[in-house]
Amino acid sequence: MREPFNQPPPQLGNQYDQDRVLRSYLKRALPPALLAAVEPQLQEMGELAGGELYQLQLADRLNEPVLTQWDPWGNRIDQIQLSPLWQRAEEIAARFGLIATAYQQEHGRFSRVIQFALAYLFHPSSDVYTCPLAMTDGAARTLQGSGNQPLIDRALPHLTSRDPGQFWTSGQWMTESTGGSDVGSSETVARQDEDGVWRLYGRKWFTSAASAQMALTLARPEGNGPGGRGLALFYVELKDEQGRLQNIRIHRLKEKLGTRKVPTAELTLDGTPAQLVMEPANGVRNIIPMLHLTRTWNAISAVGFMRRGLALARDYSGKRTAFGAALSRKPLHLDTMATCQAEMEAAFHLTFHLVELIGKDETGEITNDEADLMRLLTSLAKLTTGKQAVQVASEVLEAFGGAGYVEDTGLPVLLRDSQVLPIWEGTTNVLSLDALRAISKDESLEALKEKINGCLQATRSPELVSAAKLARSAVGESERWLLSTLNHPDAQNLLEAGARRFALTLGRSLALALLSDHAQWSLDVEKDRRAAAAARWFARSGINFINQMGGTDADILANDLDAPV
Repeated sequence: MREPFNQPPPQLGNQYDQDRVLRSYLKRALPPALLAAVEPQLQEMGELAGGELYQLQLADRLNEPVLTQWDPWGNRIDQIQLSPLWQRAEEIAARFGLIATAYQQEHGRFSRVIQFALAYLFHPSSDVYTCPLAMTDGAARTLQGSGNQPLIDRALPHLTSRDPGQFWTSGQWMTESTGGSDVGSSETVARQDEDGVWRLYGRKWFTSAASAQMALTLARPEGNGPGGRGLALFYVELKDEQGRLQNIRIHRLKEKLGTRKVPTAELTLDGTPAQLVMEPANGVRNIIPMLHLTRTWNAISAVGFMRRGLALARDYSGKRTAFGAALSRKPLHLDTMATCQAEMEAAFHLTFHLVELIGKDETGEITNDEADLMRLLTSLAKLTTGKQAVQVASEVLEAFGGAGYVEDTGLPVLLRDSQVLPIWEGTTNVLSLDALRAISKDESLEALKEKINGCLQATRSPELVSAAKLARSAVGESERWLLSTLNHPDAQNLLEAGARRFALTLGRSLALALLSDHAQWSLDVEKDRRAAAAARWFARSGINFINQMGGTDADILANDLDAPV
């Protein structure tokens, strides 16, 4: 009797060796001697990501963090048990220096590029262990720039350690039920006791990585005024020397659509001892360095997820036969995957350009124009890549047909976990408004235009010149929309209504220009046409979202459609 057919599953190989986009970029971005020195580490991470970690991820699919609130004798303990993969991921993250690389600065301004190249490889196989790493990096950067030497001496050696036994992660506790992104409405109160120790009282509704050793959090010192200026930034260590939580009660772990391996908790601070990081005010402003880095990690995670989905889909398409031929030979499948690949490559170059600017900023090599662009690009890269990641993940699942919808294939988690990326660290709308504010305060729009012009000047292939010109044209139209809207009697409402289309146009335009620039280099140096094909395809995928929609039509469409208009 003939055996029934069973479809072979997709497989992954070494995720560094198989990643043309990453290897091409690093060949251009890093000096040859430096690339030769770090490549063995990248290959080792690539092997882990496509081998041991990926297999552990599949085997660990059903394991999630567990909160035990009481011991057998009735004592409140609030212990969180992490999944086996997360325990292994912590060890790997410390050993590979996924935080340390950026702070030991062995490679100067290239340290950030190397760090985030490792993180990009690590992320898709880590069950989003990059979440605590992002907050840890942000906390280290914030403390480093705070001038608070006792806290720097206490925490930074742990946050940047390569020793798994000494390595700490940090939480970032801002979200309360009152506000979400509107952190200025925080209700957590800070009071000094009779010994002068600050103690925090309040409920934090959404605290990711609640198993961390420390956290940076916002609270309002008694007597301070409302809003973000009245908040202060505090440092908290979760446990005392005996390993007991310090007046912290964990009520529950959140049931989330995705990122289910991340122990996200709702908790109450009931006199939790804390230390001021800086002055007893301006907490929102003082935590901005943390947000800038967590948003960068968010963009890296988006690109990593896109790359992982495409790697699985590409392997599967060579094994799956439908209607008489391999899926990899079907023109419509190829057309669909080409769109996803172009989105990923554009997102990659947009994100790593931000990484390069961060590296130059930290070594003092950044120009004023680049600094302006970096501040804007922090928002643009996060919001642009977050939307791209969800789009690509959805298409990847569809490319597997029914198998993409079956949980034990390990595929649906790609879409669920990607969906957090447009939400975490500021939604698309919130970051679009941030981008408008940034442009109003500095010369970041001029800096973005200059960068696109520089990319255009670097292109010579006619189709790449056309792509870069399209990027320049879209930004020009965006600027005209901005100027005309500023002069409108209802400017504030029109600006807010169009902020998302404006920001996405800027982000996708810069991504296209950067991709075109790299594609020209790849044609010249590597004799490789694939990046140029990605640039041409991305140019046809929709860059300019500026139009005159909004206003009355938006009111009509967003509200009760049965109401008279």
